[in-house]
Amino acid sequence: MVKYELPPLPYDYAALEPHIDEQTMRLHHDKHHQAYVNGANAALEKLEKMRQSGDYAAIKAVLRDLAFNASGHLLHSIFWPNMSPQGGAEPQGSLAEKISHDFGSFADFKAQFSAAAGGVEGSGWGILAYEPNSDQLLTLQAEKHQNLTAQGARPLLVLDVWEHAYYLKYQNNRGAYIEAFWNVVNWPDVAARLEAARRAAGR
Repeated sequence: MVKYELPPLPYDYAALEPHIDEQTMRLHHDKHHQAYVNGANAALEKLEKMRQSGDYAAIKAVLRDLAFNASGHLLHSIFWPNMSPQGGAEPQGSLAEKISHDFGSFADFKAQFSAAAGGVEGSGWGILAYEPNSDQLLTLQAEKHQNLTAQGARPLLVLDVWEHAYYLKYQNNRGAYIEAFWNVVNWPDVAARLEAARRAAGR
């Protein structure tokens, strides 16, 4: 059984200040993300025991735990490199062209993505994803980590809007946190993810 592991942050905990504070980054990465890794691995271990025993009576609950925790781990693993101390501004090159083609303009995309992230009910994510069947970019919401997503779409840019991602600095002002996020977006990382997704789709 392959186990999930917590990836290291690609920068110091304080590197994204003043937009995202050091204390939040420490708690978010070291505690919350680690908990999703642990939960996903625990679910995998339970499934392994089920295969050995042949008893699948609890499989629905275990698969629910796996979907929740593995999705949390995978989205966070995109979230950290999606940000950079040198981030912000606007995308360039083929990513900028694709955003303009699919959304009309970068400003229209930014407004739509911000609205999607701000409109998540409770806890979840705003997501820019590549949908390979239509060769287009979509903005999506994920409630919790796994609900409301488009199956098969590959996340390129994700914004965690669980309260643990912003409450220490922004309290209940999710909108201010979303606006601050644009100052740290790592567009080269997003562009590389789009290129890889399109290449995998044969585009």
